[in-house]
Amino acid sequence: MSTTSLAPHMAAQRSDEDHERISFWAEQAQRLDWAQPWHTDHTFVSAFDPDSEELRVPSIEWFAGGKLNAAVNCVDRHVSAGNGEKVALYCEGEPGDRRVITYRELQDEVCKAANTLESLGIGKGDRVVIYLPVIAETIIITLAVARIGAIHSLVFGGFSAEALQFRVEDTGAKLLVTTDGQFRRGKAVPVKANADAAVSGENSIEHVLVVRRTGSDIEWTEGRDLWWHETVELASTEHTAEYFDAETPLFIMYTSGTTGQPKGLVHTTGGYLTQASYSHELLFSHPDPAQRETDVHWCTADLAWVTAHTYEIYGPLSNGVTQVIFEGTPNTPHPGRHFEIIERYGVTSYYTAPTLVRSLMGWFPDGVPAHHDLSSLRLLGTVGEAVNPQAWTWLREQLGGGTLPMVDTWWQSETGATILSPRPSDTAFKPGCAARALPGVSVRIVNDDGADVGCDEQGLIVVDGIGPAMARTVWGNPQRYLDSYWSKFAKQGYFLAGDGARYDTDGDVWILGRIDDVINISGHRLSTIEIESALVSHPLVIEAGVTPVTDALTGHAVVAFVVISNPEALSAPEVQDQLRAHVARKIGPIAKPAAVVVVPDVPKTRSGKIMRRLLTQMFEGTPLGDTTSLQNEEAVAGIIAAVTEYNTKDHS
Repeated sequence: MSTTSLAPHMAAQRSDEDHERISFWAEQAQRLDWAQPWHTDHTFVSAFDPDSEELRVPSIEWFAGGKLNAAVNCVDRHVSAGNGEKVALYCEGEPGDRRVITYRELQDEVCKAANTLESLGIGKGDRVVIYLPVIAETIIITLAVARIGAIHSLVFGGFSAEALQFRVEDTGAKLLVTTDGQFRRGKAVPVKANADAAVSGENSIEHVLVVRRTGSDIEWTEGRDLWWHETVELASTEHTAEYFDAETPLFIMYTSGTTGQPKGLVHTTGGYLTQASYSHELLFSHPDPAQRETDVHWCTADLAWVTAHTYEIYGPLSNGVTQVIFEGTPNTPHPGRHFEIIERYGVTSYYTAPTLVRSLMGWFPDGVPAHHDLSSLRLLGTVGEAVNPQAWTWLREQLGGGTLPMVDTWWQSETGATILSPRPSDTAFKPGCAARALPGVSVRIVNDDGADVGCDEQGLIVVDGIGPAMARTVWGNPQRYLDSYWSKFAKQGYFLAGDGARYDTDGDVWILGRIDDVINISGHRLSTIEIESALVSHPLVIEAGVTPVTDALTGHAVVAFVVISNPEALSAPEVQDQLRAHVARKIGPIAKPAAVVVVPDVPKTRSGKIMRRLLTQMFEGTPLGDTTSLQNEEAVAGIIAAVTEYNTKDHS
């Protein structure tokens, strides 16, 4: 295999660190099974053309010429290695139904699904939209799509018909896979009706494949609709896998945007799988390879989120790991459901969102009940957005006895895998600190001109050394890929992550939230994350969302939306007075919220991030932007009602 291929004008600019990074990933790619070796490690053509001094869509390639199959790497090779009887998946449904699937059984199921897909005319490059809850069939069909070289796009099962329709039409999918219904919060929730509405317009859908999950009555379109149990379950378990170029698209991951429609990020096979496999092992596997047989991994994300793609599907399965998947909500039928699951399956690594941790804090103000045995846990992790120090501390003390390693990971749908995180081997951890870049990638914090910032100075975090899992483009809109991520620092070749950050005196990185979440009050730049952390440190507050609103005098004013533990205990003015004073003590008077609105919930994306721009829009009464990525869209009406009530009262 050759070393890196560079565009001619880039060759002289590549540093020794770049070559070391690329060589590192070439070495890590050897962890996978390749049917054909690659001839070129990496090619990168930057967004800035120095000859014309114009911008262009960047081009990224890894392991060109190599051929592999993602599903074979996640399933077949483990069976061939003699590990077919090892448990791949412990599946638990919300009603309590359970299923154990070994790697050999998973191979059979994936092969049956692959045969079914091919019988329906699905082949290389075709798109399949998957609208399913967290059940075994979701992983089976995802791997089957990858096995035949098609492209999958998973959609959160709680999304509306409108959100699903956009993804069906934007991808040009030929097949939609869905269920009759799903179990959520103790009820059987209809799903097929949303699927029918989503495919009722102009689209390329030829078939709708339906998993019978709840037994609900559904509408049926003969010729188009097919039952999973009448097709997949009856198919042959014999399937010969084909091998595909490393840059073959693997999946399209839609992300929410502050403006416009969601962006469909395209991830390709060889590079993505390499970084997913390596980073999963680094962060979550037992440090002693001889003891990894006992690992039981649980990433609590919905399977449609990129976290689940990387650390619930491709990363763990490529490493032959046993893991848990759970269909339901964490407080159904009671708030201790997650603790029961950890105990039942002997979970060793528990990877979840700060939002869930804050919910657990509210449900268990006196700590985790002693009758739950969580002694199997070896490592804890968070993902989604920067975790508040209070939530970080609670998680480590209550689930980890104050001693377990904590991996507070920072990454994005665009990067495909973790960029920043403490190492499990670290001896000291800082609550809420993303620490430093993992091997093989690098970041820097810069100002608007691209110059490095100093210690404790807020700036923009950029990825200046990308890994192979980086998204290659935006589906159908490469110009948007350039404009969103590369154009601002095109001359430097930096990827703009969109988050603010700062270095501490040790050189560790603290993530401060989205760039558009920075609040500028009379020239003072404040992070929404810092103010939210101050608010949730108050015993009254379960969760907080902080957002800027326009202020004629200071530019921005702070508005806090809070979920409190006992809404009846204090009046709204008393809550406001207490929390404003608390923030002033924690940060300073400049950070005091101008308004504190008590709400039943804050709007969150399915990745657990607070959608703060919606809070601004609701408080200011302006039209709401895209809400299709919300996991709790029903919360919007309650927040609007709370804002209306707040505005009718005198808060002077």
